[in-house]
Amino acid sequence: MTVKPDRVVLIGVAGDSGCGKSTFLRRLTDLFGEDFVTVICLDDYHCLDRKQRKETGITALDPRANNFDLMYEQIKALKHGEAINKPIYNHETGMIDPPEIIEPNHIVVIEGLHPLYDDRVRALLDFSVYFDISDEVKIAWKIQRDMAERGHRYEDVLAAINARRPDFAAYIDPQKEFADVVMRVLPTQLIKDDKERRVLRVQMIQRDEVEGFDPAYLFDEGSVIYWTPCGRKLTCSYPGMKFYYGPDAYFGKSVSILEVDGQFDNLEEVVYIESHLSKTSTKYDGELTHLLLQHREYPGSNNGTGLFQVLTGLKMRATYERLTAQEAKTKVAARV
Repeated sequence: MTVKPDRVVLIGVAGDSGCGKSTFLRRLTDLFGEDFVTVICLDDYHCLDRKQRKETGITALDPRANNFDLMYEQIKALKHGEAINKPIYNHETGMIDPPEIIEPNHIVVIEGLHPLYDDRVRALLDFSVYFDISDEVKIAWKIQRDMAERGHRYEDVLAAINARRPDFAAYIDPQKEFADVVMRVLPTQLIKDDKERRVLRVQMIQRDEVEGFDPAYLFDEGSVIYWTPCGRKLTCSYPGMKFYYGPDAYFGKSVSILEVDGQFDNLEEVVYIESHLSKTSTKYDGELTHLLLQHREYPGSNNGTGLFQVLTGLKMRATYERLTAQEAKTKVAARV
């Protein structure tokens, strides 16, 4: 039986479908434990079922297909320690099923297309991350998945991507402005005219001046660092690896950017990279590498995607511990 939490910590995980949210959520569950975390897919707040969306021409990305008032009221209730009757969107039938009871948990993650869209819901969040996959990589991934695994034709896959593009640009993509961390996946700069998109350049864009959040940095905080670590301590096959760290502006706000271009040949060697990172929120030397090695089979484990997903998870753990410690102090002070 799960112990009722003194403080519910609310995390938002935003991004388009097929951008890595599911893998990240598995890493979060590994970090905190299954009983400690409740994940709510915001598709459950669709107010139009699949048939209605088809009839009206309104996509699931369009806010009109979603009940933000109910979303806000229920997420607020959970954060205040109250159980809710959450609706269920059935992905197999495309219908809205009868609701289920969700109890508050230590950590509640709301994930999907719109966690940061509604300013009322956004204000409830204690930490947020947005997965930003560049068009070139997204198209390559989707074509590879839908053609290889689902038997779709190239033309149909491309048409489906293009049909989503206007609503994605209007309603989903702008949410990255509000995230504490943006995970950005770009084509590599190590291979000229790369078309396969197997080697990736991944950025972790961390907002500065967020209460209680200390951005991780490489070597020297606030400096601009270009680092090629390949050699005796890091094995790099073609096309090699490059790291970058530096301050920047993002939507007019100060940020710190970490970047990895290339992939790891030997995950055990990531501990060498970790030793040069500071403010990682780890509890012991090598914890980041250990967490990465626990599930080397997860997609992205051999590049910056996995590294930064684990690092973001550690930042979320630090947020949870800070907020629950504050809650405990407040309760002690109230009793005195």
